[in-house]
Amino acid sequence: MHAATTYSLLPTPIGELLLVGGHGALSGIYMPPHKGGPDVGEDWVRDDDAFAQARAQLDAYFAGQLTAFDLRRSVTGTVFQQLVWQELERVPYGQTISYQQLAERIGRPTAARAVGTAIGRNPLSIVVPCHRVVGATGMLTGYAGGVDRKRALLAHEMRVAAVNASNSADSRAPARTRAADTSSPAGSMTSP
Repeated sequence: MHAATTYSLLPTPIGELLLVGGHGALSGIYMPPHKGGPDVGEDWVRDDDAFAQARAQLDAYFAGQLTAFDLRRSVTGTVFQQLVWQELERVPYGQTISYQQLAERIGRPTAARAVGTAIGRNPLSIVVPCHRVVGATGMLTGYAGGVDRKRALLAHEMRVAAVNASNSADSRAPARTRAADTSSPAGSMTSP
């Protein structure tokens, strides 16, 4: 007898996320309708408490307070897919990289298409930031959660990164030159 798959649904500024896992580890984050993503099975058990840490970290990400995740994971993939997914996590928050550049970074400069396929099979959207990969010209290309969501995630990260950079620069400036920021929070997002 196998343990039931547990899941949680998390409302976010880009729509509801489906969190999937078992044995206390996260195995998937999907954006229904997610290309290649699972449907909730009849034998699945909803357990929001089992995903408390993931839910809190995702909430913090969307609030602009978290730029990297630290979650217990259980994902399966080929050696090549795992290599690509590990390298995705090295792409800095708020920045993008092309499929070709990613292929070069893993030592496989002729494997840009294979890299794209591995990225498309990434089960941990947002946490393993496949949304940061763009076409060679910088154009937004396919995303399992939809290109509008990819655009929204990138815009969110770029806004937060810009505010963080500005705040960092302000903290080094003399106090008399700092201006109070009364605008809306940097982490606020709108739906695509």
